[in-house]
This record gives sequence, structure tokens and C-alpha cells, in this order.
Amino acid sequence: MLGDVFYSMATNKCPRCHKGNVFVNSNPYQLGTMFKMHDTCNHCNLKYEREPGFFYGAMYVSYGISSGWFIVWFAFQKLVFNMNWGLFLTLFISFIVLISPVTLRWSRLIWLNFFFKFRKEMHNQTQEENILTNAILEE
Repeated sequence: MLGDVFYSMATNKCPRCHKGNVFVNSNPYQLGTMFKMHDTCNHCNLKYEREPGFFYGAMYVSYGISSGWFIVWFAFQKLVFNMNWGLFLTLFISFIVLISPVTLRWSRLIWLNFFFKFRKEMHNQTQEENILTNAILEE
């Protein structure tokens, strides 16, 4: 189950079928399409944004990921490098700025995975079969 979430995060795939891409461009550093998402999965027809403001909850996930990065950096610098605070903060802030597009994408994918679980039958079905299954699930 946790492996399904990691797979979806690492490959930019739909949380329900693991076939369709969530983001338009797989490269998070492509400035023009960095945050652009598909409205629905092109394989299972899952609507990603269920209601306006759906992804506001992903901000909390992003905060958790950033806090995790800080804990790792802090522990590593204390145990290995023992840097002064000015250098540590400069390096950490630079890292956070560079990793922020990836963190945003991961937070949205994790948020989607909170609400939609992987369904092996959706993965194995054809696109037409998935559209019918999705229509039944939404009734």
C-alpha cells in the first residue's frame, strides 16, 4: 500500500490506475508547465480536483515534507559537518528553493493518494472499460 504511494509519486502517475500522468510535463523544472495538471486521468478518467480548493490540503503535506528536509539536514550537519549557522542556513535555504518544484508535486500526489487508492482492476482494464467502471463508481 505504501509502495503504491511511492510509485505514484516517483513516476507522476494517477493514484488509482498508475497509468495516466497527473502533471502535463514530467519535468518539474520546465518553467512554463511546472505546476500544470491534467483535469482527469487519460486512462481511468479519474477527476483529480474533486472540488474548488481541493489541493489546499496539499500545503500541509508540503509543510511536512519541508520539515522533514530540515530535520535531515540539521541532523546531518550536527553529526557530520558541524557547520556554523550562517553557512548551514544558506545551504539549507538554497536547497529548499531548488527542491520546491519537486516538493510541490510530491505533496499534490500524496494528497491525491490520501483520497484515491490504487485499484489493480483499473490498471489492467482498457481505457473504455475504465470509463464504464468510473461511471458506475460515481453513481
